[in-house]
Amino acid sequence: MNGSRIAAVGHYQPAKVLTNEDLAGLVDTSDEWIRSRVGIRTRHIAGPDEPVDELAGHAAAKALAAAGLAPADIDLVLVATSTAVDRSPNTAARVAARLGIPQAATMDLNVVCAGFTHALATADHAVRAGGSSRALVIGADKMSEVTDWSDRSTCVLVGDGAGAAVVEAADEPAIGPVLWGSVPEMGNAVRIEGTPPRFAQEGQSVYRWATTQLPPIARRACERAGLEPADLAGVVLHQANLRIIEPLAEKIGAVNAVVARDVTESGNTSAASIPMAFSKLVEQGALSTGDPVLLFGFGGNLSYAGQVVRCP
Repeated sequence: MNGSRIAAVGHYQPAKVLTNEDLAGLVDTSDEWIRSRVGIRTRHIAGPDEPVDELAGHAAAKALAAAGLAPADIDLVLVATSTAVDRSPNTAARVAARLGIPQAATMDLNVVCAGFTHALATADHAVRAGGSSRALVIGADKMSEVTDWSDRSTCVLVGDGAGAAVVEAADEPAIGPVLWGSVPEMGNAVRIEGTPPRFAQEGQSVYRWATTQLPPIARRACERAGLEPADLAGVVLHQANLRIIEPLAEKIGAVNAVVARDVTESGNTSAASIPMAFSKLVEQGALSTGDPVLLFGFGGNLSYAGQVVRCP
């Protein structure tokens, strides 16, 4: 085998939907104020009895079913999350236990909003190196648990959910080379810190960085896959804010691509946003098998990671 591919994807969101009108009853805001600034209409919120590993487990089970696989077929579980409550056992181990996956290596990756694309690259590398034959890669976050619901600048943004992908060995590479990095001097621009931990960000700084510095980086990710942006059939960016997604996608130059806009109904779900939005595009039939799709995460730590994948 010379590479790896995504065999299937799946996603999960809690049943409770929080609308902009609901938020207007909590803080000084309105539907018009939220939609004009971030483009979000609704978001899904997990209950106190729905931990991150449960969200992750539901999404992973759907991806496994879509791939026609059993839990025993998985030998590596990677979970990208920044909202796990406990340090040990990690979320990946708890997902493996929920699904009955025996003897798999289990690891969490905390790269916040760019977590899934980092985890996907890690799985690709493990498969290529022979350390894994089939991996389960999950992005899951419960942002509602680290949000100050009296702060209208952040509480209007967040949602909860999970997305997952099954990565397996392939004769031809269908996950392109990753382009990843960070801007450490701006690491404090997006934070989840304190006791209890709370999400905070410097919104204008993040907006300027994302819309001016990231387009050439994303184009380089396409170059590494041997493609021009115009060759892309889909673009799935971290679903941070519609006012970031739309100009960033335009500046990348993916003129023929379907651009994921799941943020409008799901909010910012951090590491879950890319796999969840990707899974929805696949489920809706907006992408076809083999289509080249750019996945590009950015955010906390001012980290970024992107790669072009072939649609399962």
